[in-house]
Amino acid sequence: MINIAEALSLPTLTDDLARVESALAAAIAADDPFLHEVAGHLIGAGGKRLRPALAIAAAAIVGERGAASEGVVRGGAAVELVHMGSLYHDDVMDEAETRRGVQSVNARWGNLVAILAGDYLLARASEIAASLGTEVAGLLAATIGRLCEGQVSELRTLFSPDRSEAAYFTCVTEKTASLMSAACRIGALVSGADRADIDTVTELGTSIGIVFQIADDVLDVVGTDAELGKPAGHDLEEGVYTLPVLRALATPDGGRELRPLLGGPMTPEIRDKARAVSRACGGVDAAVATARAHADDAEKAAGRLPSGTVRDGLAGLGHALLDALPA
Repeated sequence: MINIAEALSLPTLTDDLARVESALAAAIAADDPFLHEVAGHLIGAGGKRLRPALAIAAAAIVGERGAASEGVVRGGAAVELVHMGSLYHDDVMDEAETRRGVQSVNARWGNLVAILAGDYLLARASEIAASLGTEVAGLLAATIGRLCEGQVSELRTLFSPDRSEAAYFTCVTEKTASLMSAACRIGALVSGADRADIDTVTELGTSIGIVFQIADDVLDVVGTDAELGKPAGHDLEEGVYTLPVLRALATPDGGRELRPLLGGPMTPEIRDKARAVSRACGGVDAAVATARAHADDAEKAAGRLPSGTVRDGLAGLGHALLDALPA
């Protein structure tokens, strides 16, 4: 796991993210103690806070100096609340038992509570966005819609070894990259950047989001439960066949050895064999190479932004995420 503050070369980021934590705590405050506990469950479990960090870094690149403004901090908190709400809903659909090393909300309190708590987080995010202006509110609402479209796209190809790479990238762009892109755009919007820079950081956020998701998918194939904070190979068990698996399937040996293992529920033994075949048949290396190309796209986009150490850190973030993968 990389240190985001070091990777982005932003000395104020640690303090700014502490302010985001305070904003998150204030946002989930509820009169009902039970709702407050459930809504704060995953927030209390921590996380990289990459999305708020992107909002803060984007603002720093395009004009803000020193500590992030209150608007940028609140914008970053709104994006993180959307991310958290989507995780609550994802865990219900996946019947997940753990998340970030703790018991998932649905496993602890049931699906109905998890769904309602996820809705509550989305509502709080929308409330914050509305306070930042109509453009931010509209952007966040559209992004929530894109997250739903990405999830539906994924559901339509569950347990399909014939899932196309185009379908995979549609899902990645909508379900993951759109929120990171929105984080960058909100940071730039709230800081009053010009339109060219706003559009550029949006493009940059999309590329970083794609790299992040491919890296996460690779980690599901090569990582451990401890590294993931959830069971390794979970995507395979759920029938979500990601880029390293699709690339392995496209090879002669991978197609012959891997395809018979896919297409339905699998035992832990079959899951582990599928992970091993995906590694042995070059699926992981091919997926990382594709992610590198998107990391290069992020660097190119960053090259159109005002120069500085934060710009350079954000430009190299995609490669840093990939370099942090287990050897």
